Amino acid sequence: MTKKTLKAVLAAALIGVAALTLSAPAEAGRGHGNAVGAGIIGFGVGAIVGSALTPREVYVAPPPPPPPAYYGPVSYGPPPWSPGWYSYCHSRYRSFNPNTGTFIGYDGYERFCR
Repeated sequence: MTKKTLKAVLAAALIGVAALTLSAPAEAGRGHGNAVGAGIIGFGVGAIVGSALTPREVYVAPPPPPPPAYYGPVSYGPPPWSPGWYSYCHSRYRSFNPNTGTFIGYDGYERFCR
């Protein structure tokens, strides 16, 4: 425990002991003066202990980084449907179909030539 916390706990204990030893006996017809006094003392003890246990510095997590920007798929080579694209795909893939722009891969699926 820190010294400040220890002092606050000891002060609260001292106030509590004083409230118990100095209380007057209950008398009929006098009202609720002791209850009000005990409430005020309890509020004071709570305020002292609560303020002693509250941290002085509060650390806040930094905000999360912004999401990465999406730039779309990357393509290399000439743009689709250009004469350079036709010649590139025809020379690279034997199964290239110039009508659809697709070829058949080793797995048997049709893929668009990029």
